[in-house]
Amino acid sequence: MIPPRVRVVAALVAVVLGLAACGIPTASAPTPIARSDVPYHLLNPPPTTTTVPGSTPAVGVAEQIFLVAPNGHLVAATREVAVPASPTQVMGALLAGPTTTESASGIQSFLSRTGVQVVLTGSTGVATVDFTSNPIQVVGPDQTLAISQVVYTLTQQPGVTGVSFEIAGKAIEVPTAAGAQVPGPVARADYVPQAPLP
Repeated sequence: MIPPRVRVVAALVAVVLGLAACGIPTASAPTPIARSDVPYHLLNPPPTTTTVPGSTPAVGVAEQIFLVAPNGHLVAATREVAVPASPTQVMGALLAGPTTTESASGIQSFLSRTGVQVVLTGSTGVATVDFTSNPIQVVGPDQTLAISQVVYTLTQQPGVTGVSFEIAGKAIEVPTAAGAQVPGPVARADYVPQAPLP
């Protein structure tokens, strides 16, 4: 009778020899492999991204901004904003304007690109948006659409119920749909005629 310890050693030797028999053959020098024998994903690897050690990889989150449709109403558009998304970042996406595809379909913005900072007042739900220069580049009724773009975009953010406007730190009055100039804050209720159509 074979002792159990010898049987275990013999079984391990048999496994090792079996695995060795299934191994990749070796050669004394490199040999080319036919292109047809190389898996497709190795010939066309996906692009890689490099991150700096200790840095957080950029991840985007979808946020809604509001642009102007050809029918004169606001229309929602989605932009990817870096996480954690802030109202200032969302406003930056709005001021960047429509994409080429959106412009080709007649969608536009009545705001121009300028510096912006948004400060939230938590207890009141008012966002104060401070532009470094006047972003409104239109006159007449289109000014109301420009203001409504900002109001709808910022009140899309959690906890924001109204918007006050500043240029270079100085509070300004803005037009409402009723035709009045008000110091703010203003809300979506002040721009119902400009609201997106259902």
